[in-house]
Amino acid sequence: MPRDVRPQVLRTADGLDLVADAWLTRDPAASAVVLVHGFGGHRHDATVVAMAHELRADGHAVITYDMRGHGESEGLCTLGDLERLDVAAAVAAARDLAPRLVLVGASLGAIAVLRYAVGVTEGPEVGLAGVVTVSAPAQWHLTTPRTALAAAVTRTRIGRSLARRRGVRLDRRWSRPEAPDALAARLTVPLAVVHGRDDRFMPTSEAQVLHDAAPGHRRLDLVTGMGHAYGTRGLEPISDAVAWCLAVPNPGPIPEREAIGSD
Repeated sequence: MPRDVRPQVLRTADGLDLVADAWLTRDPAASAVVLVHGFGGHRHDATVVAMAHELRADGHAVITYDMRGHGESEGLCTLGDLERLDVAAAVAAARDLAPRLVLVGASLGAIAVLRYAVGVTEGPEVGLAGVVTVSAPAQWHLTTPRTALAAAVTRTRIGRSLARRRGVRLDRRWSRPEAPDALAARLTVPLAVVHGRDDRFMPTSEAQVLHDAAPGHRRLDLVTGMGHAYGTRGLEPISDAVAWCLAVPNPGPIPEREAIGSD
């Protein structure tokens, strides 16, 4: 781990300790990114580390952390529901690093950042410039064999036992909370949706639904050669999405439609 990465512990509102890293910039940063991994991931995943490097090279301070039930953090994974409290704890740490924030979440992490963002009632005064979702579902559909397998892992005793062996501690309760597209419809900040055209887990149609649900400034990037969650092909599109969030006037008029596609 680079010397300019500072380990820290985040405390959630429901009393959990989350292990985190603050990626510091040489000069005071004008913006910070809360970077959230996906299901089965952690802050030291090679793809998460590469993404943090990329964002810091762009001048952003970065907070990465292990979500509840993952890695070295306490608690049980609730599939994006109580993970909003994890995001809130990371946001509090990020505010110590920069005045403006962007939330970036992949897959499960995308659900978590959306759930947190719709709960922010203070508007742009909190410094939240936007949300970037990566490989996110839009609705609770089992659209591919892989999503059906994921459901079996997360919602059965045998599946939860297998997940624990792979380092994920799952809460056996799942209340089927509000779907991601319904969350996107309540956003008051810009939304950038990044999705791989070669994602074999989550089809690109989910990205379109999520993008179309957002009422305000919105952006859609479908990236050729990119698979699920963070990866080499996603580095530049995700970095561009963060820059776009920071550049969008906020607050501002809600456009009828704003879509950007890229290869």
